[in-house]
Amino acid sequence: MKLMLFAPELLVLIGCLIIFMVSLGKGNGRTARNLAATIAVLNVIVTLLCFFQDGALFYKVYQIDLFSQLFKLLIAFGLAAVILFSKELKGISEDVRPEYYLFLLLSALGLMMVVSSVELLTLFIALELSSFSLYLLVPMREDSGGLRTQMECAAKYILFGVVVTGIMLFGMSYLFGLTGTTYLGALLPKLHLIASQPVAVVGILMVMAGFAFKLGLFPFHFWVPDVYQGASNETTAFVASVPKVAAIALMIRIASLMVPEGSSVPVFIGVMAIASMFYGNLLALVQTDVKRMLGFSGIAHAGYVMLGILVFRETGYSNAIFYITGYLVMNLACFLVICNVSTAGENVTINDLSGLHKRAPVLAVTLLVGMFALAGIPPFVGFMGKFMLLSGALSQGYLVFVILAAINTAISIYYYLSVVRVAFTASAEKRNSIEVGLITKTVSVALMVIIIVMGVVPSTVLEMAAQAVKTIMITS
Repeated sequence: MKLMLFAPELLVLIGCLIIFMVSLGKGNGRTARNLAATIAVLNVIVTLLCFFQDGALFYKVYQIDLFSQLFKLLIAFGLAAVILFSKELKGISEDVRPEYYLFLLLSALGLMMVVSSVELLTLFIALELSSFSLYLLVPMREDSGGLRTQMECAAKYILFGVVVTGIMLFGMSYLFGLTGTTYLGALLPKLHLIASQPVAVVGILMVMAGFAFKLGLFPFHFWVPDVYQGASNETTAFVASVPKVAAIALMIRIASLMVPEGSSVPVFIGVMAIASMFYGNLLALVQTDVKRMLGFSGIAHAGYVMLGILVFRETGYSNAIFYITGYLVMNLACFLVICNVSTAGENVTINDLSGLHKRAPVLAVTLLVGMFALAGIPPFVGFMGKFMLLSGALSQGYLVFVILAAINTAISIYYYLSVVRVAFTASAEKRNSIEVGLITKTVSVALMVIIIVMGVVPSTVLEMAAQAVKTIMITS
């Protein structure tokens, strides 16, 4: 039974070792891809089989419960989707594809470990395993026209990451100094007694800064548009989706330790959220590169999801889980289109989507569903997610934040629908048709179904999220 608790992570770890052995040879890109896809699909199945497992490992620094298993399932699903719909790996040289899949799986392994870590040092090690794997994935992109922009954005990514990691460690040292423990469960009763002290607030905010960096939240967002644009399409699809799931899990774990009454933390988080929305949405309006536009869009969506954390209630955390689940699927749908429209791994501009409804109807409909959902148009999951986040914030008296968030939703509609307009109304002359494989079509249809079903019938995911949050509130 103890082995079953660690089965999803163990499967990915074994997969990493196998792909590492494959990478020692030459010309094994296809073999590595098949292995990675098999491991990713098996990981989803194993995570489902272990979904209701409960227990603690490694001297109770590693907690297995419904909360961690729900996020592991989301991470496993995101990893599998990215590998399946980017099977050709156009933007990565054949020589380094085994290493690419190795680091992609290592990053996913780190994220899966992050959501189960309930001790600060374990959490830090798992977070760095994921982060450094991503740092190595970004510069693996093939040169485009002699320009090595991927190296520049990789350097920016790691430099910002190292600085924020230092801030996070400093905050952890504060929490340890105040409470005398690094276990999150033991931190709870002690932190409640001193939560109003400035040093405690500073420590918590410094720790959350590290998670805000992962989420791309203002003012820790500077890396986002450059990394999205400079990394390969496949890498960006992963970076833009899966790590954000783990970041929200961490935010909720830390927020559940706090008693915000009488402190300025909720206002501080609210200001960061609104700043992220305005910054992301206004700059997204003028973008022509679709990935860069989605980068600024991601900054704005980080602000939306923080409205759930802002509430500091179980309902707010449940709404945040629901929204990040929807965001994962919406984002994957958009990047599926980007990866398949790109003919040789190049970035896709909005004009490159001209006449997509004639060149590849499945991709056009997928893009429409993804963009409409991101814009918050009913009946898709984006509308329902935003509605619940805004309702939860309003119920706690954050009327100003709700009004500003609603204004930002209206702003975002323009640039999302402008992409759809080009895909469905612009001429397809002088543009080749796009062949879409069976696996990609299957993933595309699955993503669209999830986006629509979660928007129309949100109760199942919401109930599961509520049960998961209750678990973390009890065990913390």
